[in-house]
Amino acid sequence: MVLEARGLHRRFVGGDGRAFTILDGVDLAVAAGEFVAIVGASGSGKSTLLHLLGGLDRPDGGTVLVEGVPLVTLGAEALANLRNTRLGFVFQFHHLLRDFTARENVMLPLLIGGRTPGEAGPRADALLADLGLTARAASRTPVLSGGEQQRVALARALVTEPAVLLADEPTGNLDPPTAAALHDLLTTTARRRGTATVVVTHNRDLAARADRILTLEDGHLREAGVVEVL
Repeated sequence: MVLEARGLHRRFVGGDGRAFTILDGVDLAVAAGEFVAIVGASGSGKSTLLHLLGGLDRPDGGTVLVEGVPLVTLGAEALANLRNTRLGFVFQFHHLLRDFTARENVMLPLLIGGRTPGEAGPRADALLADLGLTARAASRTPVLSGGEQQRVALARALVTEPAVLLADEPTGNLDPPTAAALHDLLTTTARRRGTATVVVTHNRDLAARADRILTLEDGHLREAGVVEVL
């Protein structure tokens, strides 16, 4: 298994000062090339779970392992390096740098990781071509459409050839036709590259494309069928 969660617990303190549990012993295992969709009601803890899986937050109990490495054992620098090299992130809002071109945005994780522009550029070009963005490579973020921006964000997430791709409502801000096109890219690209992919979504069409659908409810994950989701 490329990505594992074992007994994850996460608690928060509400405005009234009382603690409440949002994740209550969550277990998850995702293999290379597997596409898993997590669905659930708003506020059920889906984004919280994704943040724990990606090392963006620390659990109150349990552990997350990426390629067998427990994240809890890593210091800040090692964790940041793992996030940059072995994990890819795509969010509802693309978080691209407005003053950079599409190509420069995609190159950035490689440059941060110590690659030279000569190494990062061709890699970015290949991914942009793979996602149908060659003609937009020199365009800055503000002139790109919403769908193009999310494709650039997907290219940026994949440019380091991560073991795990995590996506949080990646098409929640797009119109239905554009979202459907990105759904195709997400599923085919991740599977073709052998990337373990976990997507949090309210979109039934995207969830229906997954190898497994899991519902987060009352702090626990359970298997759900396509018919139930639809």
